[in-house]
Amino acid sequence: MLRDMNMNALRHFEAVARRGRVSKAAEELRVTTSAVSQQIRLLEQQFGVLLFRRENRRLIPTEEGERLYIATSQAFRMVAEVHSAIVRQRQMRQFIMRVSPSFGVRWLGPRVKSFLDQNPDWSVRVDATPEFTDFETEIVDLDLRYGSDPRSGMHEVCVMQDFILPMCSPAYLETLRAFSDDPMEQLCHAQLIDSVKTFYRWDVWLNQRGGATVPSVYALRFDRSSMAIQLAADGAGVTLESAVLAWRELATGALVPLSDRLDVIEFSGYHVVCPPRHTNRRIVRLFTEWMLEEGGRHEAEVRTYLTDRGCPIVLEGGPAQDWGGGEGPARPMPHDAQ
Repeated sequence: MLRDMNMNALRHFEAVARRGRVSKAAEELRVTTSAVSQQIRLLEQQFGVLLFRRENRRLIPTEEGERLYIATSQAFRMVAEVHSAIVRQRQMRQFIMRVSPSFGVRWLGPRVKSFLDQNPDWSVRVDATPEFTDFETEIVDLDLRYGSDPRSGMHEVCVMQDFILPMCSPAYLETLRAFSDDPMEQLCHAQLIDSVKTFYRWDVWLNQRGGATVPSVYALRFDRSSMAIQLAADGAGVTLESAVLAWRELATGALVPLSDRLDVIEFSGYHVVCPPRHTNRRIVRLFTEWMLEEGGRHEAEVRTYLTDRGCPIVLEGGPAQDWGGGEGPARPMPHDAQ
C-alpha cells in the first residue's frame, strides 16, 4: 500500500491543509495553483473520500482530511529533523584524540570546553586510555602522552612541563611533624602511597636522594594517579605525584607539599604525538596551539604556587629506564593506566 502512495500529492495536501488556500500552498511549493488542485483531486480519488470542504473562501480539512493532515505533518517534520541532523553531521568535522585517563578527567575535561568554543565546527571524540595509538591501523588524529620517546619516529611537541613532589593533607603533615622536623625522617614514619604506573615512583625518588629506607612492599598501591591523589587528600598517607594532576587539591589546600626542603622534579611532561604526516591536518595544528596556550598558562600557575612556598625546582629529563621491555622500539610509559 505504501509503495502506491503518491508522496508528491501528500506534500501538496499537507501544504494546503496547513495554509488553508491553494494559492498559498502553490506559492510555498513554487508550482501553479492548477498543479496543486490536480494533486489534491488525485489524492481524493486514491482515498475515495473528500479531504477538504470550502468554508469562507478557505479549505478546511474534513474529518478524514484532518486525520491525514496530522499523520503527514508529523511524518514530514520527522523527516526534516533527520535531514537536518544528517546534514549537520556531514558538515561537522571530526577530531579524535587519545589521552591518559587521569589527565583526561582531571586536566583536559575541565578545560576542553574552551577548545570547543573556539572550534564549534568540529566534533570531538576523546578516548581516555593508557594504550598508545597504532596510527597505521587506527583512525586517530593525535595522542596526548606523558613523557617523550624521541626514538619512535613520531612528531612530538611538549605542551606542558610537569612537577613531581611528595604531598599529603595538612592534617597528615602535622602527624609527621610530631616525629621529626626532617622531611626524610618523616617519610620513614609515613604511609607511602605508591602510584605504580608513574615515571617517578618512591623507590626511584628515594634512591636518588639517598634518604629513607625504601620499603620492599607498599601497603597502598594504585595504577591510577587520580586514586592516589584522592587518597592522600583524604589523609591516608603521602603520595609522590604530579602537581599538574593534583592542582585542584593543591589550590584548595586539600594537599600541601611535604616540605620546602625537598626538590620538586620538573621535566618535559605532556606531549602532543602524531605521525609527521598528521601535522598537515588543520585540527592537529589548532589543538597543539591551544594546548601550548592552556598548558603554558597552567604551568606558570603551578610554578608560581611552588615558588611562593619556597619549594626548590630542579629540572630533570626523567629517569633513565628501559621502557621497551624487550626487542623493538622503546615506548614511554603512560602516566597512569586508568
